[in-house]
Amino acid sequence: MPTEFEMHDAQVTNEPKSVSTGRPYTIQGKRYTPMSDEKGYTEIGVASWYGRKFHGYHTSNGEIFNMFDMSAAHKTLPLPSFVKVTNTDNGRTAIVRVNDRGPFHDDRLIDLSYAAAYKLGYHLNGTAKVKVEAITIDRSAPRLTYIQVAAGSNLDHLKSLSATLQSRFQLQTPIHSEKGLYKLRLGPILDDKTAQAVLDKLRKGKYKHAFLLYSEHQL
Repeated sequence: MPTEFEMHDAQVTNEPKSVSTGRPYTIQGKRYTPMSDEKGYTEIGVASWYGRKFHGYHTSNGEIFNMFDMSAAHKTLPLPSFVKVTNTDNGRTAIVRVNDRGPFHDDRLIDLSYAAAYKLGYHLNGTAKVKVEAITIDRSAPRLTYIQVAAGSNLDHLKSLSATLQSRFQLQTPIHSEKGLYKLRLGPILDDKTAQAVLDKLRKGKYKHAFLLYSEHQL
């Protein structure tokens, strides 16, 4: 049973978003595309919960899952983010920090920690109908959008491609090195509509695997 301290809502902070967990991913043959921004997000659906079986294991955000933390898993919200969850049957609420991916069932909206499910009063039932509302703090700087176009070990090839794309789209084309792999990106792009338009053009050509990345700072 959670202690009184562990029943406290998560403290909302303006944390940088994880770049790696903002990439599209595929689970059980289904592709998910994380949101660029959770502001204004609200949805009603079914909440489940997870506890001892996953206690001490890594979350998708690279943190250690603690079943007594006020945390949650969601398929597409940015990581981390904060949401207010309301049990529509009894009116109980909890503010949780989303730091994991899941639940990967079509009929489930969000997976809460044991402590959060306990606070909402459904830890003995397994699931509950809930309303989920994002809680955001206005950022002092805009979130930056990048498009990862290609990756490989041939730096000269990517440099040549970088010059071609820079000329075509009039955008910066930084090349990022990570464990011997070079990644070519376009950006930063300040608005989602422009980023999506550029991404669509790339995917209609030979860059079918290009995808969006989001960051609080320049990559």
